[in-house]
Amino acid sequence: MSREIVSYVTLNKDLLYLYKSKSHRDIMADSLLTDAILIPQKIAQVEQSQSNSERMQNVSFINIMIRNINSYCLGLEKDGLKEIEYLDLLRNEIKSFRKHYKQWKLSLK
Repeated sequence: MSREIVSYVTLNKDLLYLYKSKSHRDIMADSLLTDAILIPQKIAQVEQSQSNSERMQNVSFINIMIRNINSYCLGLEKDGLKEIEYLDLLRNEIKSFRKHYKQWKLSLK
């Protein structure tokens, strides 16, 4: 979902090079996409790790990325994105994910 939203909100359709853009919107879109891609990778690292401190560090990192995605949605809205219903869809998905994330986090202890 994040990839489709990013593709929609930016005029730069080469998503691999958004980080090079001078556009504030492109930078936020790139950050949103990066965090959305990193979350499943960090979940896999938590599941594979034998070190409790490494697991907790990755769990904390996931929490930060969840908050960041919500902030990027707000930033895109403040940047003048008119079609906020797409951002609301992503926010709802993040809200649902956060609920499951909290349950998963408790199961790690």
